[in-house]
Amino acid sequence: MPEIDIESWTCPAPLRDSPNIVMGHGGGGALSAELIEHLFLPAFGSAATAALGDSAVVPIDGVRLAFSTDSYVVKPMVFPGGTIGDLAVNGTVNDLAMSGARPLVLSTAFILEEGTPLGDIRHIAQSMGTAALAAEVTLVTGDTKVVDSGHGDGVFVNTAGIGVIHGDLDIRPENARAGDVVIVSGDIGVHGVAVMSCREGLEFGTAVCSDTAPLNGLVETMLAAGTVHTMRDPTRGGVAATLNEIAGAAGIGISIVEKALPIPGAVRDACGVLGLDPLFVANEGKLIAFVPRPDADAVLEAMRRHPLGASAAIIGECVAEHRGTVVARTTLGAQRVVDLPLGEQLPRIC
Repeated sequence: MPEIDIESWTCPAPLRDSPNIVMGHGGGGALSAELIEHLFLPAFGSAATAALGDSAVVPIDGVRLAFSTDSYVVKPMVFPGGTIGDLAVNGTVNDLAMSGARPLVLSTAFILEEGTPLGDIRHIAQSMGTAALAAEVTLVTGDTKVVDSGHGDGVFVNTAGIGVIHGDLDIRPENARAGDVVIVSGDIGVHGVAVMSCREGLEFGTAVCSDTAPLNGLVETMLAAGTVHTMRDPTRGGVAATLNEIAGAAGIGISIVEKALPIPGAVRDACGVLGLDPLFVANEGKLIAFVPRPDADAVLEAMRRHPLGASAAIIGECVAEHRGTVVARTTLGAQRVVDLPLGEQLPRIC
């Protein structure tokens, strides 16, 4: 993709509607990556770090802390399987967990549009409390701002979190290696389809509910079972964006098998109707792990014993060929390149 001329470029609607533009690539696609690299990092200068993971690792007095922040603007605020509140808690918990950290505390900040019913705000706040208890984190500080009617869209939420990384664990994207097995923790594309079906009033014969969930317990189970080189949750931009980011960061090729992808029938049908590729649809309760082949069976078995990894599957491997590129083997035996998505297929889904 050619570089963007920042001086003459304006933000297109799908990207303007997407959160987390500044806070790391976050699966946002090529435009988000270009914005970060060519606008924000040069503007921040030496005040910013060039590390663009979902959370920063900060050593303090011999303890490694993980720190992450994210903003949520999902529409609608309440969708099948969740709300913007539990999504905000789970999203930040998962970003911390993907660095191998045990999440400890979160902040919560609300931007409320004047006229939003208090009952809606209460429901969202209650869902945040329930999600925090499930993830075993504490909500310790926060902020509330109210904007004029017509200058917001109900409720926007920001959460920031701190966790601790024990030992010398290092599972940055750069650590994926040729020969690693690629494992996904379960069905993909569920969250994006759940939000879109609710937003557009679409019915696909079977109810599709968001997979939003805290993954820190699953991560602990995996790390106890064997070595994990790299881990990410495929949120915005889906599996395709996450695999491309890791391939680029680690300088390896990734080869996946389409028929090995766990895609529910309802998601496949919905994507067919909407003209979407399930590989590019967002997830909020799934992770992708890169595991050395000798440890793959043990890690996969441990995942399948956990409620959030029961449908875990091996979907491919890392290779020394086509470095920085993701290639999928189709059901017909052909190969296709899986590019980094240019923009967000489904805006306002997280």
